[in-house]
Amino acid sequence: MRDQKAGRIINISSVLGLIPAPFSALYSATKHALEGYSESLDHEVRSFGIRVCLLEPAYTRTSFEQNMALPDRTLDAYATARAGANALIHDAMNTADAPEVVVESLIEAATAASPRPRYTCGKVARQVGILRRFVPERMFEKSLRKQMRLPG
Repeated sequence: MRDQKAGRIINISSVLGLIPAPFSALYSATKHALEGYSESLDHEVRSFGIRVCLLEPAYTRTSFEQNMALPDRTLDAYATARAGANALIHDAMNTADAPEVVVESLIEAATAASPRPRYTCGKVARQVGILRRFVPERMFEKSLRKQMRLPG
């Protein structure tokens, strides 16, 4: 890419890279890392005509739920909260975006003459991204905890 003075690197992140959810610490951490890596790399390679973009989908109809990493050992103290979070994920997957939503954003990121650093994929991801940026932190956190069916 440096030799041809052009190129595009597209990494698939997640809205969980912006908004970590309970019981997804490892997944969210990897997405946070990918966000930071991609932004840094974009600064390093931009002068060579290479751009780095992130795709940030929300729940997408895939085998995500079946492939979630489970803890080696669960603790009873978290059983109720974990059950609520798992129920939310199950419900969300029933109405999740089609994979084509991510593909559309991928094509846009790959072909844009002047690509954006981030592409939110789908309506839910766009709404969550906007809310995270503009809703006061306490209100956002309270709403997230309610949605995730967490106490207090």
